[in-house]
Amino acid sequence: MALILFASFFALLIIGMPVAFSLALAVWAAISLGSTYPQIVIVKEMFSGLDSFPLMAVPFFILAAELMSSGAMTQILLRFASQFVGHFRGGLGYANVVSSTMFAGISGSALADAAGPGAMMIRMMEKDGYDKSYASALTASASVVGPIIPPSIIMILYAMQDENVSVIALFMAGIIPGILISLSMAATNWYVCRRRGFRSSSPRPSLREMMRTSFQALPAIFLIVLIIGGIRSGLFTPTEASVVAVFYALLCGMFIYRSLRLRDLPDILFRSALVTVAILLILAAARAFAWIIIIEGIPQAIASTIVAWELSPVLFLLAVNVLLLAFGLFMDPLPGVMILVPILGPIAYSLGIDPIHFAIVVIVNLTLGLLTPPVGALLFVVSSAVKIRVSEMIREMPPFLAVHLLVLLALTFIPALSTWLPHLSGY
Repeated sequence: MALILFASFFALLIIGMPVAFSLALAVWAAISLGSTYPQIVIVKEMFSGLDSFPLMAVPFFILAAELMSSGAMTQILLRFASQFVGHFRGGLGYANVVSSTMFAGISGSALADAAGPGAMMIRMMEKDGYDKSYASALTASASVVGPIIPPSIIMILYAMQDENVSVIALFMAGIIPGILISLSMAATNWYVCRRRGFRSSSPRPSLREMMRTSFQALPAIFLIVLIIGGIRSGLFTPTEASVVAVFYALLCGMFIYRSLRLRDLPDILFRSALVTVAILLILAAARAFAWIIIIEGIPQAIASTIVAWELSPVLFLLAVNVLLLAFGLFMDPLPGVMILVPILGPIAYSLGIDPIHFAIVVIVNLTLGLLTPPVGALLFVVSSAVKIRVSEMIREMPPFLAVHLLVLLALTFIPALSTWLPHLSGY
């Protein structure tokens, strides 16, 4: 079964089949050709993969991001971020990074970051004299912070796969790594802009104008505080926080900023449903895929082999980084979590690695796969959003990828970057 499963899966990926269908058809082939199980077990396992209360947060966070992008909140956050750094050399690049970081506290998705405020920032940067390819590469690279800073869809799914960590603990653990990623992208922007002479034509706003823009942005910023503060205080669970985020975004769009109209809602709901269905289909197929891996005893065999090698925790983490970086070339982060965490998690814990530390290393690593071809979902989202060839973006990616790898190594070798806040909070 395992041989048929993996051979079918990679063959389907090579011929260009979407990941969700590659997973599901590989499972069907393994069950039909390599076992005596009835095919109805495929449907059962796919349904089991979606039968989870925490998973209800996914469609609501997606809807909240759509409501933010459709209303005036995204533009207001962009102006808020730009007023502080937009007049410096490379200022709109810094504003791009800051706005991605702020929007990450609402959407929980790198793709939503790139398609929403990211696409707007690219157009602003191009008008200000930046190369479109550089602006696009910066946007894709900065959008990686989306799943790292809470709330995070991938962290919700990780906690479903690993009972050793909770969603709240992972949310707390993602704050420092997310800020570190944003700072590293800002530093890269500083270096590139100095080397290539990108300057800003934006004047420094007056104090009165900055105060007015900040006041307008307060309701949008409060949504970030509401989500994180409400979860941290125990006022509501992450799933409930996603519903609160939807209603708050709706309230702001319709009554505070008055940029969202009732006739806009059907289209927003339709777009949100499409994105949700795409994600849930991948998760359902990945659950069935992981079920075959488990019943075939692959995790136990791999665990026994690695334990026999007597690797130190550091060497194991380095090996995991190499494995996940290679895995991310061909697989999106969500199925990666579903398939690999049940295999690698128990081995990490047997070596004494903190579960929260290991979770952040895995999540950051798999998220970097969104930037690497041939899959590289972020590259294709940005490419389609602003009509630029992926090859032009790839030429600008090396400095950003190099810095991302340095951040990943820092998170690997300094566990406190991931564990300090959760442990301080009692997790």
